[in-house]
Amino acid sequence: MNSQSIKNVTVVGTGVIGNGWIGRFLSQGYDVIATDPAPNAEARMRAAVEQAWPALEKQGLAEGASKDRLTFEPDLAKAVAHADLIQENAPEREELKRGLLAQIDSFAKPDAIIASSTSGLMPSTLQADCERPERIIVAHPFNPVYLIPLVELVGGKKTAPEVVETAEQFYSSIEMKPLVINAEIEGHVADRLMEAIWREALHLVNDGIATTEEVDAAIIYGPGLRWALMGPFLTLHLAGGEQGMRHMLEQFGPALKLPWTKLVAPELTEELSNQVINGCEQQTAGTTISELEQRRDDFLIELQQLLSKYWPGANLNGKI
Repeated sequence: MNSQSIKNVTVVGTGVIGNGWIGRFLSQGYDVIATDPAPNAEARMRAAVEQAWPALEKQGLAEGASKDRLTFEPDLAKAVAHADLIQENAPEREELKRGLLAQIDSFAKPDAIIASSTSGLMPSTLQADCERPERIIVAHPFNPVYLIPLVELVGGKKTAPEVVETAEQFYSSIEMKPLVINAEIEGHVADRLMEAIWREALHLVNDGIATTEEVDAAIIYGPGLRWALMGPFLTLHLAGGEQGMRHMLEQFGPALKLPWTKLVAPELTEELSNQVINGCEQQTAGTTISELEQRRDDFLIELQQLLSKYWPGANLNGKI
């Protein structure tokens, strides 16, 4: 199968990530079948698509894109039977995902690609119980999936190379930036980077150094602005002046051995949990989650327009 053969898409699991995938697939002109055993899953799914649709319209819809091309099918076997690509989005529990993927594998047609949105589990683990492990791949997106372009692609020990290649072509065709990761590792790449900052942020709050609002401000008005364009390596390359990274490492490299950061996460005590929860609620007082999501979506659309303007290297044939 090549990427142009992918016509029918099924989304298994309609939580935040699953619904994000549905929005992206629909906006790109695909017919989508969704399935989820949870009570009221269909109503929540359709409400999520309705909420995301204005942002998708603003970003631009593919020809023929329509919310009417979405079907909910509660029976898993029927939902995946004719799919060319199946996107699995079950909760991050290894036993649950392995069992579900084995079921999907048994129901799906032989040449269908089965992609898991797992944020931390490795594909070799997920494909262990499947009869056709060669078509199992990790395709890990970022919230909101319907706007954020990055998707991490990871094949397992038994994944066929052509499946990775086809998946890369397909996700590129739906306006995503696939990052093919050639080695399996828990958490893949982006989540490991985010987790490092998240652990340090919790320590700063737990130790009384900064509030949740102050930590957020430190990122928003500082490194976050630079990272949106260049990421940590190119940002520090510029910090070295005319000699770039060479001078930066000579000048600041020794500081890496200073015990500034705490690599182990703090104990998530009730006190720390309350500090984080109360801090976030104070930051957003008077603003609903829906309003925050709309603000985020509008910002992301404009930010990606800026990224395309100032960093054309990030827009070469859909590849990173």
